[in-house]
Amino acid sequence: MSGKGSLTSKAVRLVSPALEKYSEDTLLKDVWKRPDLSPRDRSIVTVAALIVRNQAIEMPTHFTFALDNGVKPSEISEIITHLAFYSGWGNAMSAIAVRKRRFRQAWSHAGSASIGLWRASSSGRGC
Repeated sequence: MSGKGSLTSKAVRLVSPALEKYSEDTLLKDVWKRPDLSPRDRSIVTVAALIVRNQAIEMPTHFTFALDNGVKPSEISEIITHLAFYSGWGNAMSAIAVRKRRFRQAWSHAGSASIGLWRASSSGRGC
């Protein structure tokens, strides 16, 4: 977990070592590796759940995971738009603010391994 507005693993560990251990061991090494959903599909579900629940602190991390797992920036934009009608305009607007910050931040780090993937997979739509 990292990024502006989200918690680092170290920050979580300082306050709640057990929660950090569950996040790393159970969630990331077990749940995310289960075979019945691809990492891309898990990312879509997770991004949608975070938007619906307005969990902005986790969005930057999971937007990055989604991009790394093959979700296109335009697809994240479409998820936000679609969910505005189901979870509320305010939740969608919060997600747009996070998406805009996160993508601007990612594009400014030219050395990021994900940049090539984002350029290759982006249709040019969105923020």
